Amino acid sequence: MNDPQRKDQESHSAQDLLRELFPETHRELFGTATGDAPPTLGLYPVADGRLALVHGDQLAEFTPLDPKHRGALHCDLCHHTRSRTEASVYRVHVAARRTRYITLCNHTTPCQGRAGERGLLALAERIFPIAPYSSGER
Repeated sequence: MNDPQRKDQESHSAQDLLRELFPETHRELFGTATGDAPPTLGLYPVADGRLALVHGDQLAEFTPLDPKHRGALHCDLCHHTRSRTEASVYRVHVAARRTRYITLCNHTTPCQGRAGERGLLALAERIFPIAPYSSGER
């Protein structure tokens, strides 16, 4: 007899079964990443003009600063020189009393396209890991 449910059960790999039945062993052997998908990597706009850099399970929030001068800016992601209307300076807290200042294009989608995955990884390496804050610090 052909049982459709049985065929579905037989299509699971040994890694799938190990993940389901022995999750701790699976984490030891294969790490915490699920599946073969690469970790999430990208720069995303959020409320109030802020940006979020996501790399795997890490998140950094970029806060825009008010423009202080009228000179051109050099984008740290795509490495193009932009006018003050096309780029902004952002502040990101990476540890207690420690910040980094990053210049990025205002239109992040084309900027990420120019930079590619390599550019995003280079930016993520400059920012991460973010040190945890203790109470009262920032």
